[in-house]
Amino acid sequence: MNRKKINFKNYGIFVVFIVLVIILMILSPNAFAKPRNLINVVKQASINGVLACGMMFVIIAGGIDLSAGSVVALSGVVAAYLAQMQGIPIILPILGALGTGALIGLINGFGAAYAELPPFIITLATMSIVRGAALILSGGSPVFGLQEQFEGIAGISIANVIPILVLYFLLIAVFSGFILNKTVFGRHVYAIGGNSITAKVSGINVKSMLLRVYIICGVFSGIAGLLIASRTMQGSPTVGVGYEMDAIAAVVIGGVSMSGGSGKWYGTIIGALLLALISNGLDILGVSSNFQQIIKGIIIAVAVYLDLRGKKTSA
Repeated sequence: MNRKKINFKNYGIFVVFIVLVIILMILSPNAFAKPRNLINVVKQASINGVLACGMMFVIIAGGIDLSAGSVVALSGVVAAYLAQMQGIPIILPILGALGTGALIGLINGFGAAYAELPPFIITLATMSIVRGAALILSGGSPVFGLQEQFEGIAGISIANVIPILVLYFLLIAVFSGFILNKTVFGRHVYAIGGNSITAKVSGINVKSMLLRVYIICGVFSGIAGLLIASRTMQGSPTVGVGYEMDAIAAVVIGGVSMSGGSGKWYGTIIGALLLALISNGLDILGVSSNFQQIIKGIIIAVAVYLDLRGKKTSA
């Protein structure tokens, strides 16, 4: 009996994912099971997955980052502006996007850790500030006319089949898992999320750790902005609206506790795939966009409830 409870606690999200796949294959076998559609599902999950990996660090550490979607927009605009300059090394737009994300992460981390502002408040403020900065920098319009090499960052496919976005997602996810599970830094992230006071007493520099996890989240958001700009060959100041909520949802339904201190990196991958699967399935079934958000919310709530129930019964 205990074994069954433990298994559900650890793998409940996998069960939900498999059940949804089976349901969609039954309801729409011809459309859903096509290789091209399945690749699209993974492709849709990739951007949110990159964001979710960064959000995972922050949430495990006991924080939250509402500015991630805005950072995606500003990073993409910065990268696009640099990519407009013909003849410059392609590394500059890349560094511009990552540097932008790191800077916003630094601001968020300083506000949350050293100014001791509630993470919700500081990141809500930067969400608005950064979005405004993206609109001002771009003049409110997408930045076009990028050099062709820029598209090679994320607009190509491996063997003309698998989008390189998927490879980036997997590499970032595995890297995140390695950091969290195999390094002292990762153990400290879990420790400060579980009990920051105990972590401080044990010698962990809690403020420094919080600063670093927010920088990580900012960098990952910058990567997401770079990938979108490369794939679409434009820097849009309006992209990324609501992306932070999708990232948070992927992390939470993947089993990471909103109170911090627990969660598995692979759960975040499944969470991102689950959200993409839900969106894709609803489109295939012809569900009106007016109802899609409602249905998505219900499914997410059920998945979270089942996961929480598994944790309580195994306690």
